[in-house]
Amino acid sequence: MESARAVLIDIDGVLTVSWKPLPGAVEALRRIRAAGLGVALVTNTTSRTRTSIAETLSGAGFEVAPQDVLTAPSVTAAHLAEHFPGARCALLNSGDIGADLEGITLVEDRPDVVVLGGAGPEFDYAALNRAFGHLQRGARLIAMHRGLYWRTDAGLQLDAGAFLLGLEKAARVEAEVTGKPSPAFFGAALARLGVAAHEALMVGDDIESDVLAAQRAGLTGVLVKTGKYRPETHEHASGTPDHVVDSFADLPGLLGLAQ
Repeated sequence: MESARAVLIDIDGVLTVSWKPLPGAVEALRRIRAAGLGVALVTNTTSRTRTSIAETLSGAGFEVAPQDVLTAPSVTAAHLAEHFPGARCALLNSGDIGADLEGITLVEDRPDVVVLGGAGPEFDYAALNRAFGHLQRGARLIAMHRGLYWRTDAGLQLDAGAFLLGLEKAARVEAEVTGKPSPAFFGAALARLGVAAHEALMVGDDIESDVLAAQRAGLTGVLVKTGKYRPETHEHASGTPDHVVDSFADLPGLLGLAQ
């Protein structure tokens, strides 16, 4: 794969699970950087800021800086600033991401936009019903992603996509998605790296949102059999990944990188 100039990498389930490095991941990322390839960590994680993510990964041994990380919240903030300037936004999210939403006006009453982040204890009946009421009154719906679940060290856990489906159906609206699998998300990462889509790989554990979505955007897709990977999901997916490897540790070999 000599044409590859950059690698886009999902974090949760690819490099780490519950922020603990997967076997061989630290060394694999080191080899990729040593080969001179551009690296962007592209994540739908909505519970942490870019700086917090970089600090956690650095503490786990990865060579990562905040500028290497592109999150769904940071892309969402840019989308809101461009398409809904000055809008009053109601945020439903688990985790403090305020630093990545700088410049966005957050309110609780009468929002112009309802922004759905990652699920957690905050997604109770009262909060979801309040969001439903905003949508009935005409607020737009923005979702940072459509992930149904993610893998932790305690197993698979429900994510915001499961609740998003209900809100869309009940309010008869369709959300604008700003994180993966949105083409704009991949475009933002490519622009940051200064490469064309055909010069980049996307490595992920979610066959639909990570891999096939990237392939539709012109990137080479690499599916890893870690994290949320499930054989039945792979079998019944809407397409076929360009490459499938057991784990991120196998990526340098796929790229033909020397030891």
